Amino acid sequence: MGKKGKFYIVQADILPEAIRKTAKAKELLARGEVSTVNEAVDRVELSRSAFYKYKDGVFPIHEASQGKIITLSMLLEHRSGVLSIVLNTIAKAHGNILTINQGLPLQGMANATISLETAAMVASVDDLIDYMRQVDGVKKVELVGHN
Repeated sequence: MGKKGKFYIVQADILPEAIRKTAKAKELLARGEVSTVNEAVDRVELSRSAFYKYKDGVFPIHEASQGKIITLSMLLEHRSGVLSIVLNTIAKAHGNILTINQGLPLQGMANATISLETAAMVASVDDLIDYMRQVDGVKKVELVGHN
């Protein structure tokens, strides 16, 4: 990730265009949508020199979570198989589940908290959360902690 130093969380729309395009080019490369830097910078309409200038200093926030332990809080419908599908979604992303806590259902809904290790994950934390939100029966998913 480049030089160690101070980090800031900055809303993407206030960043200069070259930095946003660098992040997008890195994302294309990471997802395998392109195989070379030249293809990536052509696709996002960025110069190679700008890409190389910023590539080690810009990364999505989920990369700071890679290799860490995260905790997700969820609100699930009390139906057979919902938690199982959530666990399978995590497994498909190669997340390593450490703890699962599920409360008793009230009014057809149950709270669940899952802590998992992200070191081997093939999806970003943001993508994993998006996948889980698409599961039928998952009403809410939030990242509540990481270390």
